[in-house]
This record gives sequence, structure tokens and C-alpha cells, in this order.
Amino acid sequence: MDKQTLAAHESVDLHEIVNFKTLCIAKSKLMQGLVFDQDLKKLMQKDVEQSIQDLAELQEIYKRSPFEAPVPESRPTPIIN
Repeated sequence: MDKQTLAAHESVDLHEIVNFKTLCIAKSKLMQGLVFDQDLKKLMQKDVEQSIQDLAELQEIYKRSPFEAPVPESRPTPIIN
């Protein structure tokens, strides 16, 4: 079976989702430094970890777009731990 590709509008939509998910991860990581409740901090960390997995899956789908942009191997260093 041939490898299915995404239509142009699907690729653009997926690109927007990937960007949104990336911003959500960055915001959650940043907000963890401002949260004092440990239960909330753990929940936020779990959300970040799940979002990273989701983003990896979305990037695999993104490879089926007719105009693929390379995904860099290096990632920015987090501001906070």
C-alpha cells in the first residue's frame, strides 16, 4: 500500500496544532516555577510529559505532509527545571 499523504489544508491545520501544543508545553513549564502547591505542580508536570508524547506523535503524522519542514534534533534549554 502506498504511503498516504495529507492534503495541503490538513498539513496547515496540523502545523497549527503542533505550534499550539508547543506553546502549551512552554507555558506549563514556565508556570511550574510559579506554583507552590505540590499536587498542582505534579499534575502540571504530568501534563507536560503527556504533551511531549502527543507532540512526538503529531510530528510523525506531520511527516506525511506534501511539504515537510525538518524538525530540529536540538531543543532549547529549559529556563527552569
